Amino acid sequence: MKICLRGATTVNRGGGVKMGPVIGIRHLQAALLFLAICVNYIARLNVSVAVVAMTDSATTNPDFPEYNWSEAQRSYILSSFYWGYIITQFPAGFLVRHFGAKIVLFIPTLATAILSAVTPYTISEGGWVAFSVLRIIMGLFQGLIFPCIHEHLAKWSPPKDRNRLGVFAYSGADCGSVMAMGISGLIANSSMGWPGISYVSAGLCGIWCLLWLLLAANSAPSSKLVGQSERDYIERSLKREDGFHVQKIPIPWRALWTSVPFYALLIVRSAQGWANSTMQLQTPAYMHGVLEMDIKSNALYSALPFVAMWCMSYIYLAFADVAMSRKWMSLNTLRKSINTIAYWGPAAALIGIGFLGKEQTAWAIALMTINAGLNAGSGIGSILTIIDMSPNHSAILMAITNGVGNIFPLLTPLLVGVIVTDPGSRSQWQIVFALTAIVFFVGNLVYIIWGTTDQQPWDAVDFLKSRDAELDQDSASVKREKAAIKAIDAKTEKAM
Repeated sequence: MKICLRGATTVNRGGGVKMGPVIGIRHLQAALLFLAICVNYIARLNVSVAVVAMTDSATTNPDFPEYNWSEAQRSYILSSFYWGYIITQFPAGFLVRHFGAKIVLFIPTLATAILSAVTPYTISEGGWVAFSVLRIIMGLFQGLIFPCIHEHLAKWSPPKDRNRLGVFAYSGADCGSVMAMGISGLIANSSMGWPGISYVSAGLCGIWCLLWLLLAANSAPSSKLVGQSERDYIERSLKREDGFHVQKIPIPWRALWTSVPFYALLIVRSAQGWANSTMQLQTPAYMHGVLEMDIKSNALYSALPFVAMWCMSYIYLAFADVAMSRKWMSLNTLRKSINTIAYWGPAAALIGIGFLGKEQTAWAIALMTINAGLNAGSGIGSILTIIDMSPNHSAILMAITNGVGNIFPLLTPLLVGVIVTDPGSRSQWQIVFALTAIVFFVGNLVYIIWGTTDQQPWDAVDFLKSRDAELDQDSASVKREKAAIKAIDAKTEKAM
């Protein structure tokens, strides 16, 4: 027998919400998020291959201009994206809460398409300085993306589907990295030359914008495509009453900034930001300088680690599904266990990479691939913890953690520029990789000790209202006590 709840949803007598369709519009939304991350990552990361092509035409199509940029100038170009990126992270959390993910995610992707299209002209007119400015502007727009991604996942992902939808959406970063590294070298070596890298990025972002406008919706109730059973499944699984999406939930700032699990999450995600900037932006420079690989094979081999990440993310997901369905461990233990493999495994691999030279190219590529593959677990391990802890404030939490975490990608290319004065020096690259390994180790250790997947008390819709009620009661009690004391004092004075 089944019992009907308000809104025409059904639940089993045991209290479980009836499952929605196996494949539904929530999966379409995750696919759109996958593509959003993918095309924006291509535009973000292809610069590492493009810069090598622009400064060494001997290894690519020589029919296009070559620029004699110093190592420091290259570092400015590589880091400039993040100068703008960190600025808009925090405002993004507010924008997506107010306007919804559909419009806020559309704007940066459209801007990325336009900026990518004008990149070759900008460089020809203004050199590395103009290139850096354009990258800063692109970073300003793309800073809006991940708070939108998290907000959209929180709105569309029932708890039972959260790992699947979240991992699939975020695997767009691995796909985008593969595409940026893998095809950029081929494009630069083709008749399109290095300008073609930007033109292809612009076209991909433009196509996604059209798909997003046609198929996306801010929530299940606002979607014209979703069926009643799936809408009820999503909303009731997340314990949302009718009218939930129109209310404005105040942010519990004091509780948030005094939350120990939140700081643990902030630290572990900052460690990932440091590592990502090293692996994504410095890999082509290391392979070109130390391993002496040409631009075409450099790009292909640079893409191998991200292919491994892409594949391993689904292996981690399969393990997580089995572990949770068979109740091998709690969600908290699962996330921390996977995150430990994803952080400490790569830490060991990075140290090993630093001891390899051009004679051990195959070993270096193998270790870098293993490194990246193991690190794919950080999605299940710590990114989705944000939604576990606070589905109602996931955009704000993502804005803060991603904003702080991306201060390090801003600094690491500059730090590498200081440490690596000779791109062919293995000993200088050893320092870079050792620092990254230490950051990995410490970040995960903090997460193990103080992190949690428990939904936090301050995520409750009425958290601040209940606190205000308690304060009002305390205030009333104090007033009554003062009145009683005054009455006693008055009686005492009369008696005297």
